[in-house]
Amino acid sequence: MFPLLFAAEQAAQKIIPAWHPQATLGVVVGVLTLLVLTSLSPDVILMGAALLLVLLGILSPSQAIAGMSNEGMLTVALLFIVAAGVQETGGIDWVATRFFGRPKTVFSAVTRLTFPTIFLSAFLNNTPLVAMLIPAVKDLSRANRIPASKLMIPLSYAAILGGVCTLIGTSTNLVVQGLLVKTDLPPMGMFDISWVGIPAALVGGGYLILAATYLLPDRKAAVSTQDDPREYTVEMQVEQNSPLIGQSIENAGLRHLPGLFLAEIDRDGSVIPAVSPQEMLRGGDRLLFVGAVESVVELHRIRGLVPATEDVFHLKAPRPQRCLIEAVVSNSNPFIGMTIRDSRFRNHYNAVVVAVARNGQRLQQKIGDIVVKAGDVLLVEAHPSFADQQRNSRDFFLVSAVQDSNPRRHELALLALGVLVAMVLAASFGYSMLLAAACAAALMLLTRCVSIEAARKSIGWDVLLAIASAFALGTALETTGAAKMIAGLAQQFSGGSPWATLTIIYFITVLVTELITNNAAAALMFPFAIAAARQLGVDHMPFVIAVMMAASSSFATPIGYQTNLMVYGPGGYRFTDYLKIGIPLDILLGIVTCTLTPLMFPFHKG
Repeated sequence: MFPLLFAAEQAAQKIIPAWHPQATLGVVVGVLTLLVLTSLSPDVILMGAALLLVLLGILSPSQAIAGMSNEGMLTVALLFIVAAGVQETGGIDWVATRFFGRPKTVFSAVTRLTFPTIFLSAFLNNTPLVAMLIPAVKDLSRANRIPASKLMIPLSYAAILGGVCTLIGTSTNLVVQGLLVKTDLPPMGMFDISWVGIPAALVGGGYLILAATYLLPDRKAAVSTQDDPREYTVEMQVEQNSPLIGQSIENAGLRHLPGLFLAEIDRDGSVIPAVSPQEMLRGGDRLLFVGAVESVVELHRIRGLVPATEDVFHLKAPRPQRCLIEAVVSNSNPFIGMTIRDSRFRNHYNAVVVAVARNGQRLQQKIGDIVVKAGDVLLVEAHPSFADQQRNSRDFFLVSAVQDSNPRRHELALLALGVLVAMVLAASFGYSMLLAAACAAALMLLTRCVSIEAARKSIGWDVLLAIASAFALGTALETTGAAKMIAGLAQQFSGGSPWATLTIIYFITVLVTELITNNAAAALMFPFAIAAARQLGVDHMPFVIAVMMAASSSFATPIGYQTNLMVYGPGGYRFTDYLKIGIPLDILLGIVTCTLTPLMFPFHKG
């Protein structure tokens, strides 16, 4: 582990107080209890546990912070940046559009969602992947009138299943790899876990398709954009070199955006009202839409479609650095009674009005012809600093940025996907995963697929701190002999059978990861697994694979895996929904893993 595994033998030569193993196990039990019974975040609890171990004298300060330099944790941090590059360029949107399509039934929708997500998650860290796909799945749900509750759990579970197919699919695998690197044992290859992970993912994916259809509820999300009373009027233009040219409104995906109505098309000065779905788009067409803010954000992400106002291209800040900001006009705003065109809004605020909402009214005028009134909600495109500058201004009552609304860098989408593929290939051909991820992250920054600011924001610091702190607990379990003690108990219960011991460790890890977090479970159970393999005199690989698989097999609770918690609100779920669909999946994958692992990685080599 963090101290090399042979440090256990060195520690045995030192005088370790008899109470250290019991105290360490007590801290671990306390961590589990707090994670299950309180709403405190995992990183806070685990950092507190590491600090307590230092105060008790069980760990030295250097041992407690050693996890901050762990290769697995650093790799996870770099993968956040790589994923941000794919997201910022619209690469994920491009892939999702082609994979998800327009299914008509729940069965078809879950099928088209599950297996592409498993494939993507095998090569993209699953937590940022789910974050990127949630908006796409929301659109899939609304556009095809399929309840989000039928799709969100399958999205999370498919990402988890895909994560166990390769070494880089989930941070859990990288955590275990980091632990191996710190031992005298050889590190794992890119596809070592695939021998067990791929069959498990295929079996789990098949189960998901059936379970989502019959076991998941038909329920609205806790927060629905369809309940938003604001109707924005927005004007977009088809670029002259747009890939949308020659496509019908329906085939271009402009008819199925949720809560959005295409009021008219202005073509060379001629207005086409009541637009047919089969109307073919031409370069220069100006499209007048009315819809909810999320749909307006989606319009701004479509390649080849830009705001109709030329002012957007004259702002000082480059487009990728901007975002959409909602601003409610106050009764002291100097532009009340003026049209947006005459107000010279851009010159005054260094921002451009791209949409307007007025107290539930449907505005049919072009953006430039709308007369500003007090209470109007303006959707402006500007640098994020606009929100800070105008938050206390008398010109606006309320100013707030729209989350994840920065324009996509579509021209770099294929480049970002190419960098991702190159990273996977480099790791596959024996290069260090840390080196491959570092090079990929650097390329994303150098090619401007992601800005430095966006890269900083993309890193999940809470996840990294939780991983590093969990490593400290693993170190304490190893050096005090607590891991060896628990492994001995597991061996006694199994009667000395390697397969029975493997099964016990697998299901204990599943239980732990359901109660806490996947990375913490992997770090806590790893020393037990290695100690068990040593006491039995068998190869360590079956036990390492079992811990990897089990730590990622968190399906029965929303708290065991971060992606489960991420889809809780968007899917409108209750705790029991996870139990109903997750417990059978836990058992099913346990059977597959405990059967295949000894066959693919024999206990006795040669």
